[in-house]
Amino acid sequence: MHAATLAAHRFGYAETSLRALQADPKAWVLAQFPATGPAANVFDAQGLADSSAAVRITREVLRAALRPQDGDDKARREARQALRQINQQGLQRRWQHIISTEAPVAERWLQFWANHFCVAATKGSVLGLVWPHENEAIRPHAQGRFVDLLKASTLHPAMLLYLDNAQSIGPDSRAGQRRQKGLNENLARELLELHTLGVNGGYTQADVTETARLLTGWTVRYAADGKAGFQAPLHQPGPKTILSKRYAEGPQALDELLIDLSRHPATAQHIVTKLARHFVTDDPPAALVDAVAARFRASDGDLRATAHALFEHPLAWSPAHAAKFKRPEELLLSTHRMLKLPFGEAQLQTGAQAVQAMGQSLGRAPSPQGWPDRSEDWLSPDALFKRVQWAERFAASHADKADARLLAQLAMGEDLSESTQQQIERAESGAQALALWLVSPEFQRR
Repeated sequence: MHAATLAAHRFGYAETSLRALQADPKAWVLAQFPATGPAANVFDAQGLADSSAAVRITREVLRAALRPQDGDDKARREARQALRQINQQGLQRRWQHIISTEAPVAERWLQFWANHFCVAATKGSVLGLVWPHENEAIRPHAQGRFVDLLKASTLHPAMLLYLDNAQSIGPDSRAGQRRQKGLNENLARELLELHTLGVNGGYTQADVTETARLLTGWTVRYAADGKAGFQAPLHQPGPKTILSKRYAEGPQALDELLIDLSRHPATAQHIVTKLARHFVTDDPPAALVDAVAARFRASDGDLRATAHALFEHPLAWSPAHAAKFKRPEELLLSTHRMLKLPFGEAQLQTGAQAVQAMGQSLGRAPSPQGWPDRSEDWLSPDALFKRVQWAERFAASHADKADARLLAQLAMGEDLSESTQQQIERAESGAQALALWLVSPEFQRR
């Protein structure tokens, strides 16, 4: 790929035309990570859901949906509808922002972090909190310091509920002695394995257990405002030793631990490898990873500095790298962005159904690892067949939105292959031409 195509399609979410960035693609990318001032990808105030309200609504509607009511189904139906509405509104704001933002690379950067710090609506307590977690914990910090992003995600109600820390109680705490309940190690394990050090980061099971002890007390205050907070009666008393360092009892220990984890060399290597895999290629060159990891460490986890190190490096722009295969959601969003097709209610419903049919259930990643990021994970024969079906249906409904013959040339420039161009030009109709463009190797990959 040429530099402009890489910038628009691999680093971003596709552009209708490459003309605006062809003069200096690298400058176009780096401008989305300004050295000072606000990030280029923030929502407006309307797009920021209120976390405490979402927790309360989730709690109330679940309570109405689950308790016996002597045959009264109305409350249960209203509860389910309220949950659906919360999620649909959050998804619509999110999708519309992605397809209309003038900073698509910065937005893809943010979505990388939302997937890295994954929460999923796979349990009742998190059903209304996936998008608030992205908007409140991830979006404000994705271009700040990694440690601040790490803390915001770890202590968001969605994460505390998703990984069960809200129910974790120190066995020797006042509450633990009274309730005879104990530790839950889920958040501690994922904090070390997924969010910071990585699976080969040098920690032990003893470190996981001690981290779980340190995390006790951090819970969601259902009876108050629905926000996260520290409850001393739940906290395991005494010091904890993690990675050979001693942390004193109390809430301040979490800040100390997160700072130490963010500065650990294994964290830089783990984080940057994932970044390079997402933005460059499935198996990124070691020289690229090492250079960006060095900048991550030298800048004390400054994520804008890390982004500049990644996107300034010549290896990130090498045309020799194998292309990435788009996830289903990326495929849909890049299509809407390229066609400048907004998400109304009808488009939202059909789009969500299509993404799920292609193998990605929105807001419901299969595990705390988030959605897989290697092309091979999305390349099964059945998945490819469903993409063809989606392209045919989409093209039949939107053939009048663009001339696919011209659009393909504008969107891909010199990287449009002769084979794809010929197939589109020989199409019997506008709908067939658009379908052929959407299933082409150039558009299915990035």
